Amino acid sequence: MKQSIFIILAALLLTSCSDMLEESPKSIAAENFYNTPAEVEAGLNAIYTPIRAGGTLGALYECQQEIYTEYMIGRGSHAPLNDYAGLDNTNITRVGDMWSAFYQSIRNANIVVKRAPLGKQLTPAEVQKYVGEARFMRALCYFYLVRNWAGVPLRTEITMDSINLARSSTEAVYNYIVDDLLFAEQNLLDAPRLVGTPSKLVAKAVLTDVYMNLHQYDKARDKALEIITTNKFSLVPVTVTADFEKLFGADINGTPEEIFYLKYARMPVGQGFPYLDYCYYPNSGYYKGNAYYTFYADSETNSFMKAWDKNDLRYKFNWYSQTFGLGPTTILLKKFTDKDAQYAANDYPVYRYADILLFYAEAVAQAESAPTADAMEKLNMVHRRAYGKPATVPDVATDFNLADYAGKQTFIDLVVKERGYENCGEAKRWLDLKRLGIAQQVVKAVKGKDVAARHMLWPIPQAEINYNKAIDPVKDQNPGY
Repeated sequence: MKQSIFIILAALLLTSCSDMLEESPKSIAAENFYNTPAEVEAGLNAIYTPIRAGGTLGALYECQQEIYTEYMIGRGSHAPLNDYAGLDNTNITRVGDMWSAFYQSIRNANIVVKRAPLGKQLTPAEVQKYVGEARFMRALCYFYLVRNWAGVPLRTEITMDSINLARSSTEAVYNYIVDDLLFAEQNLLDAPRLVGTPSKLVAKAVLTDVYMNLHQYDKARDKALEIITTNKFSLVPVTVTADFEKLFGADINGTPEEIFYLKYARMPVGQGFPYLDYCYYPNSGYYKGNAYYTFYADSETNSFMKAWDKNDLRYKFNWYSQTFGLGPTTILLKKFTDKDAQYAANDYPVYRYADILLFYAEAVAQAESAPTADAMEKLNMVHRRAYGKPATVPDVATDFNLADYAGKQTFIDLVVKERGYENCGEAKRWLDLKRLGIAQQVVKAVKGKDVAARHMLWPIPQAEINYNKAIDPVKDQNPGY
């Protein structure tokens, strides 16, 4: 079922959008396109292509974010990231390519926002849902941009043809993101257009995360609770370690926990999830594709890993031992496996229900200056599942007690630790630490490294500076570059 759904998406991209993506962006705004539902949906599908690529959320983005964490170490051309001193030329090029990909997706979204309302064969209801999806994806791309680069040029459906655009403030970018997401929340349907596209509840999920990053924790709490009280999602049950494969496995699609995932498939060729190439050692038995073992961890010398209870099924599921000259306690990530394929079919979990439960738990404590029994229950749901227990059934042996974590900061620290274990390998930890203002502190405590201020943001790409004359190469560049 997963492949058949994906082939529909891929076919639309390949047959309807290939020429558009190969030509200059202006060519896809022609008057004779975006008039029918099929044409607009082809344009919508084109939004996903740049960010699904291996140079972006398909692989290298995850690599970059994971190596920054306190538990992971990069190898080869990613090794300079371990210095926490900013980016070398190779990695500056990589993040510059990510910038371009996010803006290409934004460009494709802008065209739908601009052209769909003019479609001659579209109903008003169709226009609203199509524009809602395009604005959702535009907001998501800007959300990735603002967290990694701070203020960026705001290219909208009105300004997308303007080369010279100044950097907007971080506040202005976030305001734009919120406006797009609120529109999407109101205009998307309850069910997604295709598996892997957003629905109304998906917009609520991203709004929750955005409000967390804005430290508007009352709004984050309320938006997360809106999702929870629909009872549309639940944690995938786990009783033994292998059951996590029901959540992250290559043949899994549309679980009760899935909120918004980027979709991948073994076929057609070129549609696989290349992140696995960077996770594995050659002939590890978990994946048949390329194996670069780009990053690794250590089960004993790293305090984050050493403190991780080995009875936690997530530890056993996520890591495997692999010796390649760095000692017997070297471990590699195996969260995503596809043992029988050259091209992995695992999906990338951008948002899942566990994220919302943990966002809610923290947001309650942040907004109300103390945790509540309900906040602790949501945290315990994730924690119980990690030990193979039913998520909604109290368990004396596993549950955290509210009395032991009644203080605001004590509880938040507990949630942050749990989220670190829950989301390892998903490119979420570093952004979490930055949001909380503790990234430098945590890396120093665990790795003994000083994180330079310039390492906290990525540089505005040279290509942008060369062509965008509204950006001053000195005054407008991020600190240290």
